Amino acid sequence: MVQLTQKERLLLEDQKAHEELCITKYTSYAGQAGDPQLQQLFKGYAGQEQQHLDTINQILAGQQPSVGAGQQQQQQSAPAPQPQAAIGQPLTAEAQNDAALCQDMLSTEKYVSATYNTAIFEMTDANVRQALNHIQKEEQQHGEGIFNYMQSKGYYQPK
Repeated sequence: MVQLTQKERLLLEDQKAHEELCITKYTSYAGQAGDPQLQQLFKGYAGQEQQHLDTINQILAGQQPSVGAGQQQQQQSAPAPQPQAAIGQPLTAEAQNDAALCQDMLSTEKYVSATYNTAIFEMTDANVRQALNHIQKEEQQHGEGIFNYMQSKGYYQPK
C-alpha cells in the first residue's frame, strides 16, 4: 500500500492530467496526420501514454506500481522514413500540417518530461520514484522519436 502526502497526490494529479492530454492529442493527431508513418508513430505513443495513465491511477489508488510491466515490449520508436523535402524546398500543405503536429507534440513532450522531474524528486516511496522515472524515460523517447522523424523529413534542422 502506498501512502501519499498531500503534495505527492497533487503532483500525481497534475501528471494524470498531462497523460490524459497526451492521449487526447496523440489520438487526435494520428487522425489528422497525412503521412501513414506519422499516424502509426502517434498511435503507438497514444498507447504508451495510456499505460502511463494506468500507472498513475494505480499509484493514486494506493497500489504499488508495476514498473514497466508490459511496457518494454511495446516500445515504439520513429520509423526510418526517407527525407521528402530538401532543405530550403517549400513543404506541401500536408507536410506543413504534419510538421505543425510534430512541433506541438515535441513541445508537449518536453514539458511533460520536465514536470516528471519535479514529481520524481518529491516522492518518498522508492517504487513510486522508480515508476515515474520509467515513465519519464519513455516520454523522453517519444520526444526523441518525434525529433528524429522531423529531422528525417526536413521539418526540423538543428543549427
